[in-house]
Amino acid sequence: MARRAVEDGIHTIVATPHTLNGIYVNTAKEIISKVDALQKILSNNHIQIHLCAASDVHLCPHMLGLVDSGDALTINDSKRYILLELPSQAIPKGVKDEIFELQLNGITPIITHPERNAMIQHDLNILYDLVSMGALSQITAMSLTGEFGVFVKRATEIMLKKRLVHIIASDAHSSDNRPPVLSRAVEHTAEFLGNYEEAMRMVTEVPAAILAGAMPDVPEPVHTK
Repeated sequence: MARRAVEDGIHTIVATPHTLNGIYVNTAKEIISKVDALQKILSNNHIQIHLCAASDVHLCPHMLGLVDSGDALTINDSKRYILLELPSQAIPKGVKDEIFELQLNGITPIITHPERNAMIQHDLNILYDLVSMGALSQITAMSLTGEFGVFVKRATEIMLKKRLVHIIASDAHSSDNRPPVLSRAVEHTAEFLGNYEEAMRMVTEVPAAILAGAMPDVPEPVHTK
């Protein structure tokens, strides 16, 4: 996977194992330890990839407490940004309360793959409300290139048009079926928006600001009617 990423021009990967989703439980301490071990292996094999530790945290009650206890890992363990995964078929009632509490404590949630949530697909105003609160939105590259189906691709394109997308991520799970590849999605975004620089910012400047713990410059979202 790391070699495939290098071939695609990627030099930094945020390792984001799932956690607290009823299947996987990966603590901050475990993730950081294993990322450090993998980084050494990559360096020993002369693979020029820099790894950062994080986790794709399933939405849970009392998320701030889970961060404080080490059960949920923020990006780079900096307590500035956290990847927040919503259920695939629903939007829990408490999501705004959780986002608000995290923000009150200086942590900005990044909603992962909202284009694959069934409720958001049918009502983008749900995502608009979360983004208007200050959350960021991260889509999966393969959603743009059609591997998740025509309906997901169309929903993702509308999100782009309404400026509800801030980051394009590989969401890689393997070296073949779900590879760490971004270039095709960037090309599609550039063509769709008619703006190559805006597409590139979603895989360069915005992620770099997040990794640095800074606030990226993002466009105002457009309300969907």
